[in-house]
Amino acid sequence: MPIVFFIIALVYSSVGFGGGSSYIAALALFDYPYESIPVIALMCNIIVVSGGIYHFRSKGHFKWSLFWPFAVSSIPMAFIGGSIPISREIFLLLLGACLFLVALRLLLFNRGEKEYSDYRMPGTPLALGLGGVLGLISGMVGIGGGIFLAPLLLHLKWGLPKQIAATAALFILLNSISGLAGQFAKGTGVSGLLDYWPIFLSVLIGGQIGSRLGSGSVLSQRIVKDLTALLVLFVSLRIFYMFV
Repeated sequence: MPIVFFIIALVYSSVGFGGGSSYIAALALFDYPYESIPVIALMCNIIVVSGGIYHFRSKGHFKWSLFWPFAVSSIPMAFIGGSIPISREIFLLLLGACLFLVALRLLLFNRGEKEYSDYRMPGTPLALGLGGVLGLISGMVGIGGGIFLAPLLLHLKWGLPKQIAATAALFILLNSISGLAGQFAKGTGVSGLLDYWPIFLSVLIGGQIGSRLGSGSVLSQRIVKDLTALLVLFVSLRIFYMFV
């Protein structure tokens, strides 16, 4: 499991993600207790994106004006979502359907260079509304929400891919903390959480390497965008496979 989680953290952190959805898939695949899965995944999210925030921000990719409207509404809604009991079937169906739709739309983008020439900032009321919806869904399924936010922002052309990666990283961090609080509020917990330290160490190392690569010149804006789309699509198909 530490090797699997290292690879997940390495790949996802390169586009500003924490990897929560794939941690959930891996934990479910290896028959970890269903009640503890969101907590472990959120903890891994927090560890991975903390490094991503530092690396993407230090390279000048973070824009506060793009981030704050989504954060203001998503954080309280993530707490509410995390406190709502949800069955395993609804949990998997909701997660898989949302990811599949955003991935499919993202992969249908115009792939020409002009797609990077007309980015614009979102309207505040719309950003607040979308942030609340994304926060609620994220809290319910136990992920940070960046895997919802990033393809949505790319689809609407509300930022460059690396700016969106930086936004997604901080979005995931705050929603993961809020969602984790909601999980604990409804009585969900993991006894002996420190027993999972090999997993937490592996995502720390993988996340540091991946976010350094993604925020630098190694990966272009187009590669970051395409990798984001492919990761979202992969996760959605994996979730559907688990559901079936």
